[in-house]
This record gives sequence, structure tokens and C-alpha cells, in this order.
Amino acid sequence: MFKEENRVNDGQSLVSSKPKRKIWKRVLISLSALVVVLVVGLTITYQAMKYEPLEEAKQAMQSDSTAKVSTVKDGFRFEPADGNVVQPSVIFYPGGLVDAESYAPLARKLAEAGHRVYIAEMPFDLAIFGQNKAKELIAEHPKDTFVIGGHSLGGVFASRYAAENTDKISGVFFLGSYADEGGSLKDSSLNVLQITASKDAVLNWTSWEESKQNLPADSTEYVTIEGGNHGQFGTYGMQKGDNVADILPEQQLEEVSSAIINWLPTVQK
Repeated sequence: MFKEENRVNDGQSLVSSKPKRKIWKRVLISLSALVVVLVVGLTITYQAMKYEPLEEAKQAMQSDSTAKVSTVKDGFRFEPADGNVVQPSVIFYPGGLVDAESYAPLARKLAEAGHRVYIAEMPFDLAIFGQNKAKELIAEHPKDTFVIGGHSLGGVFASRYAAENTDKISGVFFLGSYADEGGSLKDSSLNVLQITASKDAVLNWTSWEESKQNLPADSTEYVTIEGGNHGQFGTYGMQKGDNVADILPEQQLEEVSSAIINWLPTVQK
């Protein structure tokens, strides 16, 4: 009798466990579907928000008789075609959600002036996820003197890297950007170049003004690109929320690259 009751009870347990398994199976299927929907949604949103390089930038990615362009582990390297590299070398962090190739025209200008230039590629095109990208780039030529800089969000995290690695960096430059408290350089001996554009409507000018206290008072140079805007620091077209520039992209590129090239020899070795 006892064995018979056990068989009945075991049968009831099996029957009752089947609905539970079905419920958990449905839950897992629903969760998997939700994850897929979220991933697809985020991917579509990211692609819609991302700024892609214009044709001029894509052309600047090609090696020719004036500059050699190479793909490296964490980005792109631009060098003078004749191989005669002058110091310092340059590391550049792109603006938020801007494809790294969008800064190829600027990198090429610096390379044509004799400098080795790296553009770091950031995860999801956000420097917040790649602050230490410079480490691997510096490792390629550890005997070089390096300056680091960036555009917008890229400049913020370039300064954070510099603040934590003053033994590896000799100068910092900002394009429509600034050093926040996490990237304060005020107590360093680094040379700093601050470039802004008068028509920039993306830069938070209040934060920029306040951030001056985070820069070394005696070794910071300020340059204003009259008529320039935020987006024309790169080559990716009009940025949302920006003002229309009063000057052509080519003129802003020339003025920005000239300011950097003139500043580089002042960087202390």
C-alpha cells in the first residue's frame, strides 16, 4: 500500500513540475526576446546618433607622397611620407559619437608638417570608455615625446589621461573642450593649448570658463577661431545644436592645424 501511494505521489510531482518548467521556459524566451529587442534598438539609436566622416575625411585616410597612413591596434597612425619624424608626436581623442576617421584631414596636416600622429578609436565612439587608449599608442614609440589632445568629449578624457600620466605626456591641447576637475593640470608643468571657435554652440561656455582654473596659469595658450563652429573641428558635417559657421571648413582646418603646429615646438621635452 505504501509503495502504491509513493507511485501516485511521484506521478503527481511529475505532473505538477511540468507546468513550472513551461512557465520558466516562457520566461526565458521572453527575456531573450527582450534582450534582442534592446540590443537592436540600441544599435539603431547609436547608428542614428553617430557622426560619420565626410568624403574629404575618407580621402585623407589614403597614403600618398606627403603622408603615410596606417591602421594600428587602437586607431590610426599618420606619418610624414619621407620618414623624417620631428618631435613631439601627437595623440588625438575624437569627440563623442564621432567616427575617428573624421579627424583624418587634421592628422594629415600635422603629419605633413613632420609629426607622427595617432587618432585613437574609441569603444562606441565615446572617449569615456577609452581614456587609457594612449597607453598602447605610446608603446609603439616609447622614446618619442608625446602630446595628447582631443575634440569636445575627447579633450576631457585626454586631459584626464595626461593628469594621471604626466611622466609620459609633455603637452595637452583642447579643441572646443576643457579640463574638468578629474583632468586638472593646474599643478603640472605641462604646456597647454586651448582652441575654441567663436560660433561654437555645442561647447558649454560656462563650464569652459570655470575650467580655466584647472589649467596651468603660466603655460596655457588661448586661441580663438573667429567664425568657426564646433563641428568644423572635425570633418563630419553639421553637428546637432551647433551654429552655422561664418567660415568654410577648409579655413577652420587651416587655422586649427596652424595653431597646433606653431604650438608643438614650444612643448618642453
